Amino acid sequence: MMRKFFALCLGLLFAQAVVAANLPYDEKADAKVDLQQALSQAKASHKQVLLVFGANWCPDCRELDKALHGTSAPLINGKFVLVKVDVGNFDKNLDVAQSYGNPIKKGIPAAVVLGADNKILYSTKAGELADARHMGENGIYDFFSKVVTTPK
Repeated sequence: MMRKFFALCLGLLFAQAVVAANLPYDEKADAKVDLQQALSQAKASHKQVLLVFGANWCPDCRELDKALHGTSAPLINGKFVLVKVDVGNFDKNLDVAQSYGNPIKKGIPAAVVLGADNKILYSTKAGELADARHMGENGIYDFFSKVVTTPK
């Protein structure tokens, strides 16, 4: 009986580790440090910075992340330095979100495109990505291709 219990506990720990490895947001990351590194990298590579605000508990955030690494990957990797900012339960990195016009006000995931000079070129303001599950990979690709061609 103890062996079965021990095996079950090990199985649960392993399952948690697998799930945690697939979560898109590093909950221990320092968003400000990541952002500064991305701005330096963007300047050197003549790219823009794409800030994506979200949380691991959010299904739309996970769906957006899949698209960013799937169909949209060539577009994203070619044009942007990606920084994912974990907002937790709307209790983390709120100062970072606020400094870019609070794009998370209408929901997450939210995105901000910055020039290498840290100036806002585009920001979601009306929860444009908050329904990423229903946008699908093609809808997400279309969204970001418009952001690239018509920065605001």
